[in-house]
This record gives sequence, structure tokens and C-alpha cells, in this order.
Amino acid sequence: MIYEFFHVAFSIFIFMDTLGNLPIFHSFVKGWPVSKRSTLIRETMYVAVAILLIFLFFGERVLTFFTLDFESFKIAGGIIVLIIGIKQVLGLRMLEERAKTYRAAVVPLATPLITGPATITTIMILVYQHGIWITLLASLLNLYVVYIFLSKAEKLNGILGRQGSDALSKIMGLILTAIAIGFIRQGLMS
Repeated sequence: MIYEFFHVAFSIFIFMDTLGNLPIFHSFVKGWPVSKRSTLIRETMYVAVAILLIFLFFGERVLTFFTLDFESFKIAGGIIVLIIGIKQVLGLRMLEERAKTYRAAVVPLATPLITGPATITTIMILVYQHGIWITLLASLLNLYVVYIFLSKAEKLNGILGRQGSDALSKIMGLILTAIAIGFIRQGLMS
């Protein structure tokens, strides 16, 4: 049970790519007063928690509503995760230009950086494979880790630097790509 929990928690950690996203967050808040930065972090976390919990508890109902079977979702989700993994390995940034006009706490910070397509897909698959309670606890642990990392972004960014953060993101992207292939294979074999 403990091994399963840490397996689920580590999978979510990889998909959230908190370390790889630190430079993006840091670029948003650079030069901001601590109070404004804290407000942005709180707003970001509220939105990220809401998105994650909606798909954790109601993801299966969404599939049922659209009359999708879970195997098809695994394949589709695996393809999306594969693209995101390849994007990370190659160091491509795909934030849309129009995202600059959105409220930063929602786009791009809460989604797609913290709870984007890869995280949502993973959450739904993990609920299916490991049950709701282990996935919920692992998700909450990861959201807490994200909160800590964002709160300490300036210090962590100074320690890791842009190159260190990019290197970690590429490693996470490679693991993400392998997991995506596993999702696709499982979907095809079912």
C-alpha cells in the first residue's frame, strides 16, 4: 500500500513538472512584492486544486457522458502525454500568445502548467488503476509540494538556475514519454 502510494505520488509529480515550471513562474513574479506574489500563488493553487478535484471525482462521469470507453481515453491521453513529453525533452515552449491576456493565476499557471492535459489524464487513469483514495492523497501531497516550490521559487531558481531546471525538465520529459507509451500500449491491448 505504501509502495503503491509513492508510485502514484511520483507519477503525478512527474506530470506536474514543478521543477521544470519554476523558471516560468519566476518570470511572472520577478520583481513583485511578496504580498502580490503570495496572492498569485494562493489564486493559482485554488484553481489548480479545483481542476484536479473535478477530474479526480467526476472524470469517469465525463467519459460516460461522451460515451467514451476508458481504453480509448487511455490511447488519446497517452498521445497527448507523449506530445507533452517530447515537448519537454526537446525544450519546446508552446504557451499560446493569447494566454498573455488571461489572468496569470488561471492561465498559464494553474492550467496548463500545474493541472494541464497530462496531469488530468494521469489523474483519471490513476483513479481507474489504483482507486480514488490513494490518488486523492497523492494528488494533495503533490499540490502541497507545488505550493512549497512556488513559495520558494526565487530561492530554488537561484539554486537550480535555468539550465538545471531545464535539465530536470528534460529528464522528467523522457520519463513522461515512456509512461505515455505505456498508456497507449495498455489502451491498445485492452
